[in-house]
Amino acid sequence: MVSNGTNATHPHAVTELCEDGRRLYADALRTGRILRTEAESAPCLVEFALLHPDPDDAEWLRPVPPAIALAQRLNPIERDITEHRRASIALSEIFEPFMALGVQDIAPTHSISVLEGLDRINAALDLATAHCRTEMLTVQPSGSARSAENRLVEALERDKPLIERGVRIRTLYQHTARYNPERLAYVDQFANGKVEYRTIDELVERLIICDEAVAFIPVRDDRQVALELRHPGLVRYLTKVFEFMWGRAVPLSAGAPYETAPDGITDIQHSIAKLLVEGHVDEAIARRLGMNVRTCRAHIAKLATVLGSGSRAQLGYLIAQSGILEQEHRDLGEESQP
Repeated sequence: MVSNGTNATHPHAVTELCEDGRRLYADALRTGRILRTEAESAPCLVEFALLHPDPDDAEWLRPVPPAIALAQRLNPIERDITEHRRASIALSEIFEPFMALGVQDIAPTHSISVLEGLDRINAALDLATAHCRTEMLTVQPSGSARSAENRLVEALERDKPLIERGVRIRTLYQHTARYNPERLAYVDQFANGKVEYRTIDELVERLIICDEAVAFIPVRDDRQVALELRHPGLVRYLTKVFEFMWGRAVPLSAGAPYETAPDGITDIQHSIAKLLVEGHVDEAIARRLGMNVRTCRAHIAKLATVLGSGSRAQLGYLIAQSGILEQEHRDLGEESQP
């Protein structure tokens, strides 16, 4: 809006009149004129051309009829509207010949869209969730405390309308989410909805799928770039990946999954041992298991104590020699038998 700069204590937007201006203009219309000194408290009256000098007496001001004043202010606006309308018609005429060309060939390129920046990513997520009618699947790895808190607020804003519409939501967290008060408080808000939460020891990256029609995956670790996937084959594949993890996850309502095995090593330490043997550093292991690095190193120290390791290099060797990973593979194989 453009403000009146003639009087710093009496600013006016071009579509506004102050209370003094309204009152004085009404008085001038009723009486036919007002003293110039009276109008000094409302300079907008002259600036808006609602008053003009009385040709017979310079001390008085006469009102401009409202119909004329309105027309004077509307004319430039209507000219702008007319120009914009002409421009829109010209643009439509330019693009009209192309509208019917190659639609079938061009459409598939929109099955994968690159979203850059959190604003665009969030806008696309908001649109997808607004159109979600059946089920939303999400994989939510843990992050830093601040980013996790922000994501919980975003998730709350998106999930609540979905649940109110009766949409089913299934979410996968890492086991460490069981010990996160903010996460548990968030989950408790939807205890009565069509919502299921499960946890698993290791999650690689974030994933959101709506109605098996559109999926979102991050491209960079800072989550400033994401892919919006609408190709049926890709979305179907990611849905199967989710179902694979879901079948191996533990309901959040169940007891703590970190039970100590007969060999004295907990489930989470088995997961850490597997990643250590694969060559991952402490930071990468912590990120994949959803814990901070200090906790991860504490588990590694316990592993070293149980296996009698004196060094990191020896620990990897002892894990491989102990057979604990082979035992884990045998257990998985038995579970997969019909």
